[in-house]
Amino acid sequence: MKVLVKGPALTRTGYGEHCRFVLRALKEVDGLDLYLIPVNWGQSNWIWEESAEREWWDLLIKKTAIYIKNNPNPVYDMSIQISIPNEWSKLAPVNIGVTAGIETTKVAPQWLGNGNMMDKIITISQHSKDVFLNSAYEGVDHKTGEKGFLKCDKDIEIVHYPVKEFEKVDLKLDLSTKFNFLTVAQWGPRKNLGATIQWFIEEFYDNPDVGLVVKTFLKGGSVLDRSVLKKQIQKLVGAYPTMKCKVYFFHGDLTEAEMHSLYTHKDIHCLTSLTHGEGFGLPLFEAAYSGLPVLATDWSGHLDFLYMPVTDKKGKEKLRPQFARVDYDLQPIPKEVV
Repeated sequence: MKVLVKGPALTRTGYGEHCRFVLRALKEVDGLDLYLIPVNWGQSNWIWEESAEREWWDLLIKKTAIYIKNNPNPVYDMSIQISIPNEWSKLAPVNIGVTAGIETTKVAPQWLGNGNMMDKIITISQHSKDVFLNSAYEGVDHKTGEKGFLKCDKDIEIVHYPVKEFEKVDLKLDLSTKFNFLTVAQWGPRKNLGATIQWFIEEFYDNPDVGLVVKTFLKGGSVLDRSVLKKQIQKLVGAYPTMKCKVYFFHGDLTEAEMHSLYTHKDIHCLTSLTHGEGFGLPLFEAAYSGLPVLATDWSGHLDFLYMPVTDKKGKEKLRPQFARVDYDLQPIPKEVV
């Protein structure tokens, strides 16, 4: 059975990790003839380290390139496409769309249209599934005057990321503050890191014992990327010349073992996320299963693993938060960023 996987398998992104997760799962299934088409994810970095797994990915990519070269109209039995739904298309008799979904209350009509072309949709959280199922549009054909109704009519399954285990690595962090928050995200509007730093300083302005470790990047782990971000953070912090709390800037490519060692470091006490929405939030998930307390908004995909079912005195099962909840406002998305 020829199975084509199309997704950002080599990128250092959440979707890249999602694609690698799919590949690892498929590798365990007997009888599959796997093919891989790697795609870009924005302007993000690609994985460059040599490893046995990277060697396997490269072999799949080379095999696929040769197959396409020798067959101008390549035929596969199934395609699995890991991306946002507007990039999905019919590539085989059976097509599966894998997506993190969206952090808002509604998906675009094109997502529903492309989703309905798939034979199955796999997403990462209950929030993402609910948004697909709760989005619907009614329109009129201007030529015929006939009314049309668009909604998701495909089966949607939730598959969470696996828990990983790593040996601890010495990161040689030099933190002088007694209590330190950690925030991990790409620098961009949705992640809200600028406001996170500002609000942290305003909250702990006169406290010399509290710090915020900001693990971030713009496009990758380069020296230029570090320089640009350092200036941005210095400008933010410079607006508070007499503050006593500290902001630490942490940059560069980390191995998964190094990243997990950050979550379990003796001087890191809490992870905070004040984003405008997470479809799932991989750093939140990794922090939670690493035993690091989490401070986050009480909204979106990360609630799948930050709430735990408990039984009350009357024998009824309820969901109880296992994190420090941040209040939030739901507002219309500005037109310029729709």
